[in-house]
Amino acid sequence: MALAEKATTPLLYLRAQARWRPVEIAFWLAVVSPYALFPDYLSLASQIAIAGMFALSLDLIVGYAGIISLGHAAFFGLGAYAAGLLSKHGWGEPLSGLAAAGAVAGIVGYATSFVICRFRHLALIMLTLGFGLLLAELANSLGWLTGGMDGLQGIHTWKLLGYFHFDLYGYTAFGYALAVLFVVFLFARRLIHSPFGLSLRGIRENFVRMPAIGAPSRSHIRTIYTIAAAIAGIAGALLTQTTETVSLDSLDLSRSADVLVMLVLGGAGRLYGGLVGAVIYMVARDQFSGIAPQYWYFWIGLLLVAVVILLPNGILGGLAKLTSRWSRS
Repeated sequence: MALAEKATTPLLYLRAQARWRPVEIAFWLAVVSPYALFPDYLSLASQIAIAGMFALSLDLIVGYAGIISLGHAAFFGLGAYAAGLLSKHGWGEPLSGLAAAGAVAGIVGYATSFVICRFRHLALIMLTLGFGLLLAELANSLGWLTGGMDGLQGIHTWKLLGYFHFDLYGYTAFGYALAVLFVVFLFARRLIHSPFGLSLRGIRENFVRMPAIGAPSRSHIRTIYTIAAAIAGIAGALLTQTTETVSLDSLDLSRSADVLVMLVLGGAGRLYGGLVGAVIYMVARDQFSGIAPQYWYFWIGLLLVAVVILLPNGILGGLAKLTSRWSRS
């Protein structure tokens, strides 16, 4: 009987974690609030939703599998260019464009995962950085295809579901980005609260020992890396479709650094960390750039240093610690 209880303990833990909590429901209700409270900032809100999805994809490999990446923008840019090229050549249907972009980024992610799964720690930083720089330079050199420094021209996104036009005020763009983010989040949530997600956390803690209990570390890393790449590609395609522009900036190293900052701010390995970090980072950037456009990176750096010193596990990690102390007192 005791053995049976021990065997079911992980499953009971996963079921408990998978239950929706009131704070989660409140979070998603608050996410919809810009429609009523901030109608003039819907364009920014759609950018936050896209950045949150991008950060969520990075969290799957950094926070849960322990794969440090400085080249995740490569997949974001691949998705952006895939959707842009598809639209430029006559197919601007949004949903199929997302699927195509996710497939392209996922295929490239799967191909590179065979190299990624063989290395850890500092070697991973160099590898992912190298892949990202190579792809960015390739896009720059293929100006006849990508538009080079001038960006890809001639992108036109069709009406969403044949009815909703992408207006200048951002109503459709925000609703579209938010709906896709929620669907992707549900998938990621289900994935994390599954035996596969639990094994990823084990791989993060001890890559060598996990195969001894039946969890093939390299195979799992290839799988999650491919999934994260596909989600990043979908985020990139969303940016292309909602702005009808795509440039080399989508592949730039600074984009990889920005999304990593979002994850650090919110808290890696906490599912909502990337979403919260994206909100804080994008709102802070918008406000700081309005105050002093030439110095806004200084204030972002100051914010990051303060969070890392005061809340080493990110904002959600700090809140969880405070909640734990309060419940014990």
